[in-house]
Amino acid sequence: MSAFALVVSAHPDDAELACGGTIRTLTNQGHEVVLLDCTRGELGTRGTPELRTQEAQRAADILGVRHRECLGMPDGAVEHTQANILAVVAAIRAWRPHILLIPPPVERHPDHVAVHRLCTAATFLAGLTKVVTHRDGVEQLPFRPTRTLCFQQQYDFPRLPDLYVDISSTFQAKMDSILAYTSQFHSPGAHASDEPETFISRPAFITELEARARYYGSRIGADYAEGFLAVEPLAVASLADLR
Repeated sequence: MSAFALVVSAHPDDAELACGGTIRTLTNQGHEVVLLDCTRGELGTRGTPELRTQEAQRAADILGVRHRECLGMPDGAVEHTQANILAVVAAIRAWRPHILLIPPPVERHPDHVAVHRLCTAATFLAGLTKVVTHRDGVEQLPFRPTRTLCFQQQYDFPRLPDLYVDISSTFQAKMDSILAYTSQFHSPGAHASDEPETFISRPAFITELEARARYYGSRIGADYAEGFLAVEPLAVASLADLR
């Protein structure tokens, strides 16, 4: 098995919020993208884990993603343990992605920070021959992604993004994938409930997402864009590779 990109998130809907347009762009180009959720989001104020699982599958379908996995770590208590690191190592080795997309190092939700740490540790260990993991009873071969990029979540990056992806043609798909989580976001008439309003279920939250995408787009002469931080230095063989 191999994928062009593996997107590792703490919760269902994180990937859609942070880089849904980039994901849809890659799948439109014929690239395999795999989503790896570390938890089921079971502590969410609204909805249920079962409902969020259904919503996550609908969102994946909208983004053209064929494979989505959940590691089953406890929501709100993702810990930096060897077992959790090796679970991510096993996923990296199973999918052998060229690009790894992960949460940023500083974030509002502690699970996001924890998953960043898990991913950076796992990315290194996944390339070591003496770190042994198995999947489906078969010992896995070492593998390390070529490039690791951090997507943006609630907090601003500590600096301007190192890389912008033009998502003008896939912005609507990004928003549709977010609104597939009818229990979590403002979607009038789609989720009847007496559950309390949350930070992300406010109508203004969707407006804020669009404003960020428009701002990043304005920096590269596009309608909409998503920003990423590079974990390693970015390099090109020649300035002629820049377009």
